[in-house]
Amino acid sequence: MNKQKWTLMLAGLALMAGSAAVLAWLHAHQKLGAPGLKSSPMPGTICRLIILPEQVLDYPSQWLEPSEVTTNTLPKDTSYGNRLYTAPDGFQISLNAVMMGTDRTSIHKPQYCLVGQGWNLGEARLEWLPVAKPHHYSLPVTKITASKTAMQDGRKVPLTGLYVYWFVADGAVTANHLQRMWWMASHLLQHGELQRWAYVSCFAVCRPGEEAATYERMRRFIAAAAPEFMLATTTTAAEPGRSPLTRAGTIAPDPGR
Repeated sequence: MNKQKWTLMLAGLALMAGSAAVLAWLHAHQKLGAPGLKSSPMPGTICRLIILPEQVLDYPSQWLEPSEVTTNTLPKDTSYGNRLYTAPDGFQISLNAVMMGTDRTSIHKPQYCLVGQGWNLGEARLEWLPVAKPHHYSLPVTKITASKTAMQDGRKVPLTGLYVYWFVADGAVTANHLQRMWWMASHLLQHGELQRWAYVSCFAVCRPGEEAATYERMRRFIAAAAPEFMLATTTTAAEPGRSPLTRAGTIAPDPGR
C-alpha cells in the first residue's frame, strides 16, 4: 500500500473515531426537550401520560390502553395517549399520540402502522387544516388514503381508511418525517437538547365513495381537538401554493413510503 492510500485510510479512521466521540459526548450530555403536547408526569419514569380531551364537539370518548404489541415493540420510555371518539350517529374517529423519550426510535414512519394492520396504502398528500385557537393558523398534516377488505356478517366488504398525521415538539410542528429528523439532529447539535417529538394521528373508516364526507368530518374534529392538547402551533396561516412557517422552519410534503 502506497503512502497516499495509507494517508487516506488513516484520515478516514480518524474521521470515524471523531464522529463516534462526538456522538458519544452528545448522548452523555444531551438534555431532553419539553413536550409539545399536554401531558402529566408518571412517577418513577420519564414517561408522561398524554392528555387528550375527553370530549370533542359532540364526540364523547373512551380511553384505550396501548396494545402489548405496541408496548413490547417501542422503547420503554415511550409515552402514549389514545382515545376513541364516537359521534351520536355512530361515526368513530380514533386520536392517537406517541411521544419519544431519550430513545428516538419511538417515532417511526407512520406508514408502517397501516401496513402492519393490513391496509393497502394509496395516495399520500400534504394538507393544511385551519385552526382558530389559540390564534388562527394552518396545521400541516399528511393525509393517507388506504384500503382493505374485511369480513362483515360473513361476507367480504371493501373499506377505505383515512389516516391523518403530523409531528409536534416544543415549538415545532411538521407533517414531514424527514424534516422532523433533520430538525431533531440540527437542534441537538446546536443546543445539546434532544427534542421530545410526538407523532399524532387521526383515523376513520368509511365505505368507498364516502371519503370526501368522512374527511370533512375529520377536518372539523381535528380543528376542534388540536387546541385542547397541542402546546405548539404554526406561526402563520398558509397561503395557496405556500407552506406555512413553523417556529422551526418550513414544511414540505412527506415522501410517504
